[in-house]
Amino acid sequence: MGINRVNITGNLTRDPELRSTSSGMNVLKMGVAVNDRRKNPTSGEWEDVPNFVDVTVFGARAEALSRFLSKGSKVAIEGKLRWSQWENPQGEKRSKLEVVADEIEFLSSREGGSGGGGSYQPPAAPSSDLDGEEIPF
Repeated sequence: MGINRVNITGNLTRDPELRSTSSGMNVLKMGVAVNDRRKNPTSGEWEDVPNFVDVTVFGARAEALSRFLSKGSKVAIEGKLRWSQWENPQGEKRSKLEVVADEIEFLSSREGGSGGGGSYQPPAAPSSDLDGEEIPF
């Protein structure tokens, strides 16, 4: 048995895209930019080099997260790697590696500022003390 766990922290590169499968399961797709530090061989200076990671969330959490995340949001994601392969209409084989998220922690406020985040928890049953605002954390 192998270990398949991934932890990344970065910013969303686009607004998350919520879709549903034919069976009704919600699927949320998003991109996250994760910086890596590398020394430039020419200048000798350290530089931030972005890595772009596709992230997918399944189920009831997908719909709830779609309301709170947007391009630029800073998040910490814990999940597992999943590799998929397909053939395009021209008959060429394609593949990709993505992160299937198990946990997402908000590192930005809802207004897009930094800090003050919280871990996502699945929405609880409606409560009368929420004053009409749904906050999952």
